[in-house]
Amino acid sequence: MIHVVLCDDHAVVRRGIRDTLAEATDIRVTGEAGGYAELREVLRTAQCDVLLLDLNMPGRSGLEVLAALKETDPGIKVLVVSMFTEDQYAIRCLRAGAQGYVNKAGNPEELINATRTVAQGRKFVTPEVAQMLVESLHHPLQESAPHAALSERELQTLVKIASGKKLSDIAEELMLSPKTVSVYRTRVMEKLNLTSNAAITAYAIRNNLV
Repeated sequence: MIHVVLCDDHAVVRRGIRDTLAEATDIRVTGEAGGYAELREVLRTAQCDVLLLDLNMPGRSGLEVLAALKETDPGIKVLVVSMFTEDQYAIRCLRAGAQGYVNKAGNPEELINATRTVAQGRKFVTPEVAQMLVESLHHPLQESAPHAALSERELQTLVKIASGKKLSDIAEELMLSPKTVSVYRTRVMEKLNLTSNAAITAYAIRNNLV
């Protein structure tokens, strides 16, 4: 039996994933969490072979949770289940320690297959991610785009600004102070050589980030 814990801040999404996994007789959901603090409590008591982790959560982001788990629970295998397309985050997640990456909009059978693959100690990547990995081997010193140099929080800030959200709204969603979000915005503009929110939005659209 594969014991799975779900970590996603949307209860409706967790229910959908739970219902999908229920179709597999060899997979059992043993716990759920809406964020990192709750996840820490769940992992104290629940059996967990595979953690299905969302990226875009309040407080600590999925990539920050990945980094923390490497220190506190290195035996847990992590499958990232995200709304973001593979070309935005998949390789970043794999480099951070995830064993696999699937898109929430993908085929339910793919999620079940990915969970089984990761539980067996193998990596799970879609054909699209496999192609990106091959290309990265051919060009190891080149990043695909300037935003690859952004931190997780900086990239989150860029995407949310490009989606039309105000800094105060972004701060509330990420559970940060408006001043901190403003600092991330400044770093984004410096690293990408942009000068305004309009330029940030244009960059995000041009690079398929929104």
